[in-house]
Amino acid sequence: MLIIPAIDLKGGRCVRLRQGEMDKETLFSDHPEEVARRWESQGARLLHIVDLDGAVTGRPYNETAIKNILQSAAIPLELGGGIRSLDTMERYLSLGVNRVVLGTIAHKQPALLEEACKKFPGRIVVGIDARDGMVAVEGWKETTAVRAADLVKTIENQGVEAIIFTDIKRDGMMSGPNLHSTRAMAEATHIPVIASGGVTTLDHIRELLRLESCGVQGIIIGRALYEGSINLNDALDLAGDKH
Repeated sequence: MLIIPAIDLKGGRCVRLRQGEMDKETLFSDHPEEVARRWESQGARLLHIVDLDGAVTGRPYNETAIKNILQSAAIPLELGGGIRSLDTMERYLSLGVNRVVLGTIAHKQPALLEEACKKFPGRIVVGIDARDGMVAVEGWKETTAVRAADLVKTIENQGVEAIIFTDIKRDGMMSGPNLHSTRAMAEATHIPVIASGGVTTLDHIRELLRLESCGVQGIIIGRALYEGSINLNDALDLAGDKH
């Protein structure tokens, strides 16, 4: 199982939000590139980067911080937030981003998602963020009438590399992952699923490891790493995920 540290960017700094609320942030570092080097030095094989400002505005915002991370860490990173065009995808991929995470366009512009998968094979990940089972988009500001399990069926055969499934109500709340919804998502698709939201203890990781046979192949961890309730080395050892 892949353990993936998260770095959320807001105003060029590394922060964590609660339930995606932009006014409920906790600042963890003014230097995200140093955070990236820390997770890399402890054995992480992949970083999950989110441009929070980009997710809300619909356009890239924290590009300088992203470039600094790319220059500071040698391990691959996936990037989401404000990526709404092929030009933006191409620019980030050419900078060295390993794969881009698309959320809003997966729901609102399915033809663009299909085109992206064809143009950048193996490098497109879809983020499905759910609030009470319903897909949320536009930086989680808008909750749609589409069920998360139904959305994943529409992209099943487009060439998506992975699905990042986030239960918004669990995100940043240190309340544990939504195992039921994560399992349902994994069982609804053949696309590998990465679990996100609420992972707070090693026991939560153990619970998610039991879903590996269902198709859950990764776990994103954010606030728990920054506040120390999970030690990254311990998490990597538990999941058997050290480079």
